[in-house]
Amino acid sequence: MTAPSPTQGFALFDTPIGLCGLAWGERGLVGAQLPDPTPGASWDRLRRRYPDAVEAAPPPEVQQVIERINDLLSGGRDDLTDVELDYDVVAPFNRRVYEIARAVPPGETITYGQIAKAVGEPGAARVIGKAMGENPWPIIVPCHRVLGADGKPGGFSSPGGLQTKARMLTIERARTNDVPTLFDLEFSVAPKRGR
Repeated sequence: MTAPSPTQGFALFDTPIGLCGLAWGERGLVGAQLPDPTPGASWDRLRRRYPDAVEAAPPPEVQQVIERINDLLSGGRDDLTDVELDYDVVAPFNRRVYEIARAVPPGETITYGQIAKAVGEPGAARVIGKAMGENPWPIIVPCHRVLGADGKPGGFSSPGGLQTKARMLTIERARTNDVPTLFDLEFSVAPKRGR
């Protein structure tokens, strides 16, 4: 007789930004983990957050998400909006916030204030920041794409902090202000040729 399969599992996987992790359950992903600079810390963090999860080989649908995350973190444009998340693990208000953040495509950004307005709570940017800090699915719910009103990065509670946020925005070639970058095709420091 074989042992019953666990209702929750987790796995770590290599990405272009370091060792990430996913935790899953019967209704989709219950969490994601960004790389931690301390060896073994990503594994420890997943075990603490999901004590009932068993480390296991990812099922095919989770393996597909891992491949898509790797593509995104290699400069791809997959927005991951169709990845199944188990929203039962978050408060209803946070779910509304995360759904708005998920609609922001790679390479684009939104402000805490814009999300507050979209959920019908203008002026509640700090509450939105708190919800982003509680985001159990970084990368899939792209909290790294949420900025302060002035284009400043704001906070980022995931391991690596603002450095990780900046790295992910750079990979996505996101514009965080109106200053042209080397990624802008029409920007050139060379003088225009004329006759």
